[in-house]
Amino acid sequence: MLHIHDGDSTAETAKKANIPGEHLAWREALVYGPSPSGLSDEQFMDLRASHLAHAYGVKTEQCKAELRAQHDAINNFSDHEEVVLWFEHDLFCQVNLIYLLGKFAQRELGATRLSLVCIGDFPGVEHFRGLGQLNEEQLASLFPARTEITKAQLELGSKAWAAYSAADAVKLLALLDADTSALPFLEPALVKHLQRFPSTTNGLSRIGNVGLELIDQGYRKFKSLFPAFGRREPVYGFGDAQLYLELKRLADVRTPVLTLSSFGNPAPMNAAQILLSSFEITEHGRAVLSGDEDFIRSNGIDLWLGGVHLKGKEAQWRWDEQGQELLVSL
Repeated sequence: MLHIHDGDSTAETAKKANIPGEHLAWREALVYGPSPSGLSDEQFMDLRASHLAHAYGVKTEQCKAELRAQHDAINNFSDHEEVVLWFEHDLFCQVNLIYLLGKFAQRELGATRLSLVCIGDFPGVEHFRGLGQLNEEQLASLFPARTEITKAQLELGSKAWAAYSAADAVKLLALLDADTSALPFLEPALVKHLQRFPSTTNGLSRIGNVGLELIDQGYRKFKSLFPAFGRREPVYGFGDAQLYLELKRLADVRTPVLTLSSFGNPAPMNAAQILLSSFEITEHGRAVLSGDEDFIRSNGIDLWLGGVHLKGKEAQWRWDEQGQELLVSL
């Protein structure tokens, strides 16, 4: 039996809980950076390894080796009687889940059973954020309740990944107009993804706007900002590195909305140094936050959201918060 977990924390807890089988920590962060369609597995791994190395401050060779080990485990799934996917409700996990479902949808499963543990809460756990919060007994209690992955879930996962990785947002919008009940956490997670597109009001994503609001309210130190963001926007499921990178992007531009202070130049993978960082909102940032200025018109954009690459003086797609819809920018 092979278990594919949503990260190292859950995988280690599962091992200690004596849940039978091999335990693989899925370490990808497909929610962040380029994930375009139309590439071979090798090309996709090269692209992702390059992105992860640059974003998280690790060696490209190390990233590619870890990605290859993960994909080898998937490709050798038939060595196991059962493969269990352990993921949760947030966008971070749902993107990884649809990627894996898309991979398995392309294969003949043969005698291998494919199962799923996917939850959005747990009895007795307030403010449930993810499986990594659970202790050994709690995590083990989910194993007998796992459900067999259906054909409908495989097909929906495959369609969802194709939409997420598409070069424009048309497939994603069509998917959200269709029935996604086979994966009950998918629709709210993908709506949060759409809210990552630049706002029609000021050119910032929901993450950027919430980040600026919290910083303006006094959450300047990252060690207080990160949990405050998590309480405000739990469905993103971001780790500290993803939020830090998003805010750092708003500081590393021609006309920044934030300034970043840190001890040295912390690599995003160094959690201790990240927590020592702090942000200040600039005068331009306050103007952007109030809607008097537009971040993209001041700085342009070069940003990947799944398979969509927003680049140039204007974003092709913008999120209309009032209408709760993604619009083509003219």
